[in-house]
Amino acid sequence: MHVHSRREMLLSTANGFVAALALCASHAPAAGAERKPNVVVILADDVGHADLGCFGQKELHTPRLDRMAQEGMKLTQFYAGGGSGVPSRAVLLTGLHGGRAPVRGNAPAPRGIPDDVPTVARALQKAGYATACCGQWGIGPSAALGAPNAAGFDHFFGAVNLPHANNPYPEFLVRDGKLVPLKNEAAADWKKWQDPKLPDAGKGVAAKKVDYAPDLILDDALAFVRANKEKPFFLYLALTVPHANPAGGANGLDVPNLGPFAEKGWPAAEKAFAAQIRAMDRDVGRVLDLLAELKLDRDTLVLFASDNGPHAECGHKPEFFRSTGKMRGTKGELFEGSIRVPGIAWWPGTVPAGATNDLQWYLGDVFATAAELSGAPLPPGLDSDSMVAALKGGEEKDKWKRKSALYWESYDGPTWQATRFGKWKAIRSPMLTGEVVLYDMSNDTGEKSDYAKRRPDLLKHATNLLDKRHTPDPRAEKK
Repeated sequence: MHVHSRREMLLSTANGFVAALALCASHAPAAGAERKPNVVVILADDVGHADLGCFGQKELHTPRLDRMAQEGMKLTQFYAGGGSGVPSRAVLLTGLHGGRAPVRGNAPAPRGIPDDVPTVARALQKAGYATACCGQWGIGPSAALGAPNAAGFDHFFGAVNLPHANNPYPEFLVRDGKLVPLKNEAAADWKKWQDPKLPDAGKGVAAKKVDYAPDLILDDALAFVRANKEKPFFLYLALTVPHANPAGGANGLDVPNLGPFAEKGWPAAEKAFAAQIRAMDRDVGRVLDLLAELKLDRDTLVLFASDNGPHAECGHKPEFFRSTGKMRGTKGELFEGSIRVPGIAWWPGTVPAGATNDLQWYLGDVFATAAELSGAPLPPGLDSDSMVAALKGGEEKDKWKRKSALYWESYDGPTWQATRFGKWKAIRSPMLTGEVVLYDMSNDTGEKSDYAKRRPDLLKHATNLLDKRHTPDPRAEKK
């Protein structure tokens, strides 16, 4: 297998940049036409609501994200699309909540997003935007290297499936349906998973570590922005940190170096987690700095969020840094600690600096927001509210209400269904008994006081909503 140098990998014709430039040139706006705003979505992997300084973190330092919040807007009631990464990403792209999305579990998805299901990438592509996904795809089909491109992305670079994205030192990445060999070498016990045709392609740990995938992904995203600075673009930067690599066991939080945390008296996993958060913060800053350098900052909405709350894998304990603050629950569940994530909106000159928004939003709202900004028609029947008016500092309405439903399903943990309605949240758990608990989100984000017995009227209403908001779909992943 021929191994490219990193420079060759990023710039050669074989890696697709010349082709990408030619393709994206077709999206150039007509002379004299008003430029449509760019949209950048930066999605972290397993970041808790309180993992950022601007959301209450005391031990870890996130200066660039804190500055992003100071220059933009904090979204205090922002939710992921699900309790785990794959269904959450499907919600983001389709604008359909977890009871209607075509992918609902975290297991490898053989079907992925069907061709007849609209995606935000397809909508913006038709509206004249250059579109790119850099990082983790994860939605499937597992062995279809061109799945992201088929879903509406002109350009893709990263890991197509979840196990591949978990490995920070894989033997290859994927660019637009083709393999890009890296200088890493898998440990002997994991060699069988290096065949991209296998569902768990890329899975494993490396014996030889040279090319750190998160760095390559970030470089590729920056190159896409530079290549499309003259035309509107949609960038979905799906970071692969601070996720763990379960295949690595106790060493599954693998980073190039621990930096300032090496001398801390913390467990090894927590040092590595802190290093990942530090690198993530730095990389977000690199994106914002490039937009400012290219004078695109006032033409670009940047949204930062996470696919779900913190994981408890490979020795990392969310309580060590109090990643969920006062909320309960971690990745895979539907308690607030799992699905309420840090949200930040940044758009200098449009989003008011230092603002805080307490309305209920979630990743599914990216579709309606991007459609309004781009002028793309919004497909009917989505579970997606536009954030545009709120982001521009519009008058805040009742923070407990929204137009479309907030609903989540999980096939990967102890909780099965959850929904918000006004200030209330209902969770059905476990699946077999159908027990429903009811919490008042106005004063109990820790979900400690169950109102189910005290408010039988609300319990009945909540149960009806949980029944109504689940739509059976034979294409959806089921455990």
